[in-house]
Amino acid sequence: MRGYVDVLMTRLNRLPIGLQQSLQQRRLIKVIAGLTNFERQSVERVSRAGGRGGADLLDVACDPELVRLAADVSGLPICVSAVEPELFPAAVAAGAAMVEIGNFDAFYALGRIFDADEVLALTRQTRELLPEVVLSVTVPHVLPLNQQEQLAVDLAAVGADLIQTEGGMSAKPFSAGSLGLIEKAAPTLAAAHSIASALQAADLSVPVLCASGLSAVTVPMAIAAGASGVGVGSAVNRLNDELAMVAVVRGLREALGAVSQAQISEDSLL
Repeated sequence: MRGYVDVLMTRLNRLPIGLQQSLQQRRLIKVIAGLTNFERQSVERVSRAGGRGGADLLDVACDPELVRLAADVSGLPICVSAVEPELFPAAVAAGAAMVEIGNFDAFYALGRIFDADEVLALTRQTRELLPEVVLSVTVPHVLPLNQQEQLAVDLAAVGADLIQTEGGMSAKPFSAGSLGLIEKAAPTLAAAHSIASALQAADLSVPVLCASGLSAVTVPMAIAAGASGVGVGSAVNRLNDELAMVAVVRGLREALGAVSQAQISEDSLL
């Protein structure tokens, strides 16, 4: 176990220092342009909004040109997402700081389902191609929670450095306002809690990123559930107005800032 922890920390220590600190302080915000979004103007708007809004990390489709564009526009570290590991090396060569398998939301509407064995195989293939690069892997929300827990532990064992949750696509909120936002986030919040608990029980110090269906109302809940950071996509990338995108990202940052301040206050009382 010590050898595994050493390798994991060595890879995470290769991330930009600001990104490392955000993970350690459990306040990371990742803005997601979209795994299937190869539209340059859209990626440029999302990237600029992420940078101006105070995000820590941008997640873009796995394309070297998009990596360079997003980095230039935002000034932020770049993560690339794909389900084809052979695409990752070129994106890393273009400057991507980390790679991610998933998330899988874009594929469900097409009837494409990723099971545990396939996700494990993709993880092994990616780790063989890029043994030194930080790798995040999404756990499919279509799996029952106990299977998500086991898959997360198995993924860590074969080289995943971060585990990401999903679930917003499966949620069917019935209420308006804040209650509806909580209903929307419930599947990914449940996954974050279950997976973080399973990793801790297995003595694996692997950060969890909670993503899909989150908002400023629910990102504090993600941190309380055990996540070290959050990923937000459609709340930002579906907007057409860049100022509105910036406002959303700033709202997320303020929400996580309030969590951090509350934790500081709590710690001071202990």
